[in-house]
Amino acid sequence: MGESVKGPASKKTSPLWDARKAETEQKIIDAATRLFIADGYAATSLAAVANAAKVGSRTVYLRFGSKAELLKRAIDVAIVGDTQDVDLAHRDWHLRAATAPTLHERIATYAQGARALMERVAALIAVAVQAEASEPLIAQAAQAGRTATQDNIAGIWRRMHADGMLHPDADLDWIIATAGPLGQAETYILLTRTLGWDPATYQQWLYDTWLHFATTPSRPAQP
Repeated sequence: MGESVKGPASKKTSPLWDARKAETEQKIIDAATRLFIADGYAATSLAAVANAAKVGSRTVYLRFGSKAELLKRAIDVAIVGDTQDVDLAHRDWHLRAATAPTLHERIATYAQGARALMERVAALIAVAVQAEASEPLIAQAAQAGRTATQDNIAGIWRRMHADGMLHPDADLDWIIATAGPLGQAETYILLTRTLGWDPATYQQWLYDTWLHFATTPSRPAQP
């Protein structure tokens, strides 16, 4: 490779260009989120998203390539809350849930963070469930998301166990196998749709459930 010629920073690598690119991406994602939730996956087109975002259709196609890619990106952004390249496990609230000094603080932090996450992403997850049967990319991403949720929850419980915060008769494997599925977005959707819960009720339920798991024997004593 020859030496690069030094000169003024290219517009496409300048901070201003990066900021404009991020702004455009956010506009597209915001528009796509509104349309996916309002109209469903099948009825939402990239052209409609471009029109709602007030950008050219070519911009959407070049940035995302397909409707499935756009939905996946919208979900990824909703999970963490922004377009920064920081995964959920390294977000401040998730780290506090794993390292706060008391059991109550860890569980309260997780319940609050999970509530905010579900408020952002649950409606989009419901759209993804519609699309899984016909979109292999969405099906693959959905399964990866479920696995990541299970792993993140398991990590928090393992830290609590390692720090001596659980009841002596708590069964860590059983707790992880139970708390993991309860923390999935599909569970939130089911609870809110079936029982009519609002996010605050979900947060309190999650806190109470986790606290029960942590402070009581995992199984009743044998007679």
